[in-house]
Amino acid sequence: MKTVDRLELLKDTVQNAIDNGATSVEQVHQYIAALPFETLEKLGFFEERAGQLKTKQADTIGIAYDAVRTINRQVGQIFSDIFGQIEDVQIMAKNMAKRGKRGQ
Repeated sequence: MKTVDRLELLKDTVQNAIDNGATSVEQVHQYIAALPFETLEKLGFFEERAGQLKTKQADTIGIAYDAVRTINRQVGQIFSDIFGQIEDVQIMAKNMAKRGKRGQ
């Protein structure tokens, strides 16, 4: 396996780990953040508003973790593009070396 292919595989592994990690942390965050609102609802405080506030908070938390996952994908794409360019340069260098040998 070529070095660039190994780097791409490593990049994919790291990218998946970050994505899965962000999703796991978001689930825990959502659960913990919902507890006070659920308690307020059970106690009868802010019955109408507690559900709305809980939803708004969950949406806000979701937006933050979606941003982490989006940035992770964008950074991964940048690295994939760089690796592709490296491969292109390697191919061009080989072709130029072959032409140079024929011209001698």
